[in-house]
Amino acid sequence: MQLCINISWLCFHPVCIIFPLEIFKLNGLLVIEGDQLIKELGLSSARWKVLGALYKSSDPMTVPDIARMMGQTRQAVQRLANEMNKDGLVNTKINPKHKSAKFLVLTEKGNEIFEMIEKKQIPWVNDIANGFEASELKVTWSVLQKMTGKFGP
Repeated sequence: MQLCINISWLCFHPVCIIFPLEIFKLNGLLVIEGDQLIKELGLSSARWKVLGALYKSSDPMTVPDIARMMGQTRQAVQRLANEMNKDGLVNTKINPKHKSAKFLVLTEKGNEIFEMIEKKQIPWVNDIANGFEASELKVTWSVLQKMTGKFGP
């Protein structure tokens, strides 16, 4: 099903304009809410993304790997990784396949912090989900995964 009618560079269907703006708006709101949720842990949503990527990954990850996975620039993730290394949340490990792209690994402190985030996240997500049917959430999850797949990993 095609939502937008493209003639040259024009799109006439309101969804073509409104849909991306709603996604941008939701992203901004999630970042603000996420920052509030974990500020007492001394973290930001940006650091949460990096910790989460490392915590959930079964394979070692480099800064470029995390950047691709999270839709961020390599430079932004590198800046975060440097700060998080200084704060004792991550360490670097030699990557035998690439001399300059070292692996990032969570420290014990980084693991503990992420587990604290998850404890705060569960009631927050449940509160957000309140009022939605399980079927709506499943469809939303499926659509988000498909959309994300259009842009990257």
